[in-house]
Amino acid sequence: MGDISPIHILLALLIIVLLFGGKKIPEMMRGLGQGVREFKEGMRETPAPPAPPAETHTTSQTPQEKK
Repeated sequence: MGDISPIHILLALLIIVLLFGGKKIPEMMRGLGQGVREFKEGMRETPAPPAPPAETHTTSQTPQEKK
């Protein structure tokens, strides 16, 4: 009952074409392609250098025994 058959896919595509029209779909796909290209270009750019670690002053020394 949860299987998707080719008939289901064709029916979904037909509904999409009816809703958006034949002219709007290529425009949407072109915009999607441009978005993917821009995302890939952004991933290729070198990342910013990491910030230097913050200095912390901790006293984890144990007191020395007095003699």
